[in-house]
Amino acid sequence: MHVRYDRPVSRSAFLARRLALFALVMLVVVVVAHRFGPLTTPDFVMLVLVCAVPAALSVPLALLGLARLWQIGALGGVASAWALVFAALPLSLPGYGYYLSITQPALTEVATDLADRPAWVSQPAAEQHFLPRPALADDAGAAQLAAYPGLNGRRYEGAIDRVYEAVRKVAAQNRLVLTASRGEEYGLPALELRSTTDTPAEPGAATESAAPATADEALPESGPLPSARPEPSLLVPLDDGEPEGTARLQFATRTLVLGLPFDAVVRLREEAEMTLVDMRVASRYGPHDLGISDRIAEDFLHALDAELLGVAGN
Repeated sequence: MHVRYDRPVSRSAFLARRLALFALVMLVVVVVAHRFGPLTTPDFVMLVLVCAVPAALSVPLALLGLARLWQIGALGGVASAWALVFAALPLSLPGYGYYLSITQPALTEVATDLADRPAWVSQPAAEQHFLPRPALADDAGAAQLAAYPGLNGRRYEGAIDRVYEAVRKVAAQNRLVLTASRGEEYGLPALELRSTTDTPAEPGAATESAAPATADEALPESGPLPSARPEPSLLVPLDDGEPEGTARLQFATRTLVLGLPFDAVVRLREEAEMTLVDMRVASRYGPHDLGISDRIAEDFLHALDAELLGVAGN
């Protein structure tokens, strides 16, 4: 006579797998909706925390299923293992955010010039709901110096137009989208400035001019000729207190995976034969940038150094 033994089944193990899988699928949908869809950052943060709840509930249930497998050989060991795997991401994401919030300085922005921070061309505005961005603290500069002593502005030899073009190129390569600019007239090459400042001839005006005095002046023009940069009076002056020879470009960017939004402004100032470059990066939401502002600024400035290799000054 054959005796058939029925193994007990651990219901907690299979329930843990369902909860963890639900949390993982929900997290993926939330991340995609925030990165590529209309989901705002405050709602994204709230939903990430919601995803962590079923994942956290699945962990003790999965451990109970493993314990039942060890004690009485109950079915559900594989389901418990998969539950722990599925719950890892929904729990690690908010956990990593909390770790950054306690290990990184409590800053909402960084700047290479703390005494004269580059001003926004257009003040960033967003519906912040329960993630308001507080005003800049009085000790923010000291906290930044202590945390990021190597974040400094740049000084390049040469005119501002070359640096201006390099900034635009590096910004495009680093996924910074231009949203506003001020003083771009200073960054235009001399040929473009000449074409914008020259006055067109009136219709019907005489086209003949006096004969050239030398043979060099008699050479025909086969294309646009370089000209000196116009006087400051020919350029549109800034109305926000910036000195002559200053250009600012404001950008918006998102982190690559999660799509957290940040704003940045790059200021270029022409002094003597040098061009000074300063940058300011700020988080759009919340009281903490998790150290991301510094990484954005450092990556951009290092890329700009590589683009303008050989023209950096001390």
